[in-house]
Amino acid sequence: MVDDAEASYSIGEVADAVDMSVHALRFYEREDLLIGPIERTAGGRRRYREVDIDWLRICTRLRESGMPLADLRRFAALVREGSGNEAERLEILEGQRRRIDRQIRALRDARDIIDWKADVYREHLRTGDAVGLWDPTA
Repeated sequence: MVDDAEASYSIGEVADAVDMSVHALRFYEREDLLIGPIERTAGGRRRYREVDIDWLRICTRLRESGMPLADLRRFAALVREGSGNEAERLEILEGQRRRIDRQIRALRDARDIIDWKADVYREHLRTGDAVGLWDPTA
């Protein structure tokens, strides 16, 4: 049961604090992505602690970065286990950083192509010779 001396938050308050739906928050709990058990009031309502909110903020950023659920589950399990597995946690984070770096490079390459092609169209429009530019029917 929740200790009244420690601040606790309802599922709705936590969902608002981490900018996710209540449904998504329940999903995180079902998928075993949280680092501790969620306590309940005598009436059975979930009560979250500040540490749960802090952890959920980390989880949501990792998921937004494209971290696979399996990796996030493993990371959460390692955190729940406590000290002694920091090297494995670090490897998970470094693996995600490498994936993000590849995504950033790919997005930069895509932006460069778009910029180049937009410049081609701008120049043709400026000079008035855009008619038929890449027209597959011409």
